[in-house]
Amino acid sequence: MNSGKSKNVLLIEDHADIAEMVCDYLENREYIVDYAADGITGLHLAVSNQYDAVILDLMLPGMDGLDVCQKIRDDARNDVPIIMLTARDTLDDKISGLDRGADDYLIKPFAIQELEARIRSLIRRHSGDIKKEMITVGDLSIDTSTLKVKRADKELLITPIGLRILSVLMRASPAVVSRRELERQVWGDVLPDSDTLRSHLYNLRKVVDKPFDKNLLLTVQGSGFKIIDPNETS
Repeated sequence: MNSGKSKNVLLIEDHADIAEMVCDYLENREYIVDYAADGITGLHLAVSNQYDAVILDLMLPGMDGLDVCQKIRDDARNDVPIIMLTARDTLDDKISGLDRGADDYLIKPFAIQELEARIRSLIRRHSGDIKKEMITVGDLSIDTSTLKVKRADKELLITPIGLRILSVLMRASPAVVSRRELERQVWGDVLPDSDTLRSHLYNLRKVVDKPFDKNLLLTVQGSGFKIIDPNETS
């Protein structure tokens, strides 16, 4: 790493060979890595310590990765970036991981260099290039100083990547942001596969729109996506 400051990463993975490979590679790249071989130990470490990122296997003894992820988000209300490792490659499985609060996922087997690139990108986005301000569209608001999202005075639980997507669309509102530009602003040079943005948008709609009477997050066929204030539309 080139930041001059080591990053703290938690790896929760029960496969010993994979864990050894990831730990050795990241430690040689000046990361500090804590390791757990089961979900219960991993959850305890995640909520007891501060990490820059969590690498979380889906299939774990004791407690599976989906439950660990959800408890980190819902019970501990921790917004640490989480990348999920999974051998499951169906859209439903990916949506399930993102729905529980994962920010990204990587399909096994994976290249260790790609894992590190995705971790680096998640950490960079989470730590910081969102300008501290209040962004408001209609009754939806983001306080970027506290990372709190509210709609109609109800606080919404949004993942770090979901927060990034919302901030990009809300700053551009009411203009349309193309899929390509949205992916570039959210993930930078390390773009996800074609399902990732769609999965995040699906989960954002469940939180931002589904509990309310009017939809704010819209798909513009052939063009991209936008956030609108329904009270200002004709």
